[in-house]
Amino acid sequence: MFPNEALQHKGILQLLQHFRWTWIGVLSGKDDTGEKFIRDILPMFSQLGICFDFIETFPSLAFYSDFMEVMDKGLEVYKIIMKSMANVIIVYGKIQTMTFLKSFLRFAEVEDIPLCPKIWLMPAQMDFATVSFNIHWDIHFIHGALSLSVNSKKVLGFQEFLQSRNPTTERHDGFIRDFWEQVFDCSFLNSRKSKGTERICTGEEKLERLPTSAFELRMSGHSYNVYNAVFAVAHALQSMHSSKSQQRNWMNLGKQSFQDLQSWQLHPFLRSVFFNNSVGEKISFDKNGEFIGGFDIINWVTFPNQSFSKVKVGSIDPFASPDKAFSIHLDSITWPESFNQSLPISLCNNHCQRGYRKAKKEGKPFCCYYCLLCPEGKISTEDDTGDCSPCPEDQYPNHNKDSCLPKVITFLSYEEPLGMSLTICALSCSAITILLLQIFIKHRDTPIVKANNRNLTYIILISLLLSFLCVLLFIGRPKEVVCLLRQPAFGIIFSVAVSCLLAKTIVVVLAFMATKPGSKMKRWVGKRMVSSIVLSCSLVQVIICASWLMTSPPYPDSDKHSVSQEIILECNEGSVTMFYCVLGFMGLLATISFSAAFLARKLPDSFNEAKFIIFSIFVFCSVWLSFVPSYLSTKGKYMVAVEIFSMLSSSAGLLGCIFAPKCFIILFRPELNSKHLLMKR
Repeated sequence: MFPNEALQHKGILQLLQHFRWTWIGVLSGKDDTGEKFIRDILPMFSQLGICFDFIETFPSLAFYSDFMEVMDKGLEVYKIIMKSMANVIIVYGKIQTMTFLKSFLRFAEVEDIPLCPKIWLMPAQMDFATVSFNIHWDIHFIHGALSLSVNSKKVLGFQEFLQSRNPTTERHDGFIRDFWEQVFDCSFLNSRKSKGTERICTGEEKLERLPTSAFELRMSGHSYNVYNAVFAVAHALQSMHSSKSQQRNWMNLGKQSFQDLQSWQLHPFLRSVFFNNSVGEKISFDKNGEFIGGFDIINWVTFPNQSFSKVKVGSIDPFASPDKAFSIHLDSITWPESFNQSLPISLCNNHCQRGYRKAKKEGKPFCCYYCLLCPEGKISTEDDTGDCSPCPEDQYPNHNKDSCLPKVITFLSYEEPLGMSLTICALSCSAITILLLQIFIKHRDTPIVKANNRNLTYIILISLLLSFLCVLLFIGRPKEVVCLLRQPAFGIIFSVAVSCLLAKTIVVVLAFMATKPGSKMKRWVGKRMVSSIVLSCSLVQVIICASWLMTSPPYPDSDKHSVSQEIILECNEGSVTMFYCVLGFMGLLATISFSAAFLARKLPDSFNEAKFIIFSIFVFCSVWLSFVPSYLSTKGKYMVAVEIFSMLSSSAGLLGCIFAPKCFIILFRPELNSKHLLMKR
């Protein structure tokens, strides 16, 4: 009459999973049933995420001489339970197991270890049982416990039947008289129980006045099973009696009665029994002869008068759909008082909160783990996550790493302070360059302007002006045309400026070499030489830039990874190799110019710009050599700002080192700007 045990084991597992109790203890009886539960069922629990802090068995009491040994074992088990961090204990036993549990918890009160509240989780085989010597012991330890019970319904008339029982009128029933004397602590006249000071049983005592721990007036699951079993056997006997084959055998058996039948003769009829009991429940068996039924989930609530109430808080229904087979009402459950009516936790360690992930503790069960903060760029949105997940590319983790926030779109704009400052610097330098160009054009016929090729001076100034204005291509939202133009324009303009410096230096060296008697260098000094140097050097850079644009041109792009909280709109250079080729060629030109100027440094100052060129090229090279590591170590819009700063610094260095001394003479020392003085020196 007991439903399939597999359904009960599944129900216990569902309870543990529903409340997320993964760290539990197990107490089982020392018998075949308990050993089978530990051997066959607990491994299945482990596979589904349940860990065991301890697995202990109740000691079995075989002889009276073993009593002290059993109590010692009970105290040992008590210490393990009370020191355990597991708040949930599965007690897998039978009806008598409750008596033993109650006893060793009582005897353990002599220990220094206090009784910690636990959630006892019991199968349907167990029920509350007591014996005469512990009938008045405290039962508060089961307050808040959960158990399974065979699905039962209220049988009409059962309580009235119990209340009508009276040992004085039913003298033939010895069981009632013994039971009456034990629960009411009295004795009948002529009873075998010793008298003395004990009071006399009158038979008027009321069963309903007894605490539930002494006598449970309502029909329990076990009693309901017995009730159905009696009817099942009765229906089987009726089926046997009414079958035609049995009727033929009946005549042959003559006076044979039911008492003479063998049990195996009844089995086929029991297997096929199907009926509705008095409360309308269908009673039947499956093909294996097992009772088809479910379980109730019971919550035990105790009271100060040693009574308890079994509150149905859920059910396990094998006939329901899978999503409704297990149901429980959390609000109806009463937990032990120390948990303050909040859901008890039974874990090896606290849950890992959102934003953290689990990391296994070496040497510990898988339910024990560390909680580590999610790594950079990842989040966890649920508790106890095994691994963190990355945010989408257009989002980034918040501070707690438990949700994603949209990234801010950013680029070096004119409106922000950095972009505004660089723009003002570029325009200011452009204005200064235009002013210097006007000064040189106005004084174009003066010796200091005419010296060292004034056309080259104009080209350099125009190149520097364009380089300052080129900065504006790097500020603002990147667009396709701007991305295509800005790096090639920057490379070509700077190459023209450096080529002009190289041409100036070479012309100075050749001019002084040509003044020596018999020198053949005179034919090399002239406009053709200057034009050749400037055009050839510039042409090489143009070819490099053209190749860049034809093979792998720059294009507008967005960088979603460099900065965690930003989407950086930028110009992707297309080919980084070509970008560094442009820089490398400018560096080569600057190195050659620096070398040539260094050789011409001792020529007469009045005709010579070599020293100024050395300083200007030194500034130029210093800026661009420091640019590479700075550029590679920055991210986002600051990479663009580093390049702009390098352009402004190198251009301003050329402008200041070469043209500032000449402007000073033109504007403030015009007496030095004379051909006679220059020729004299």
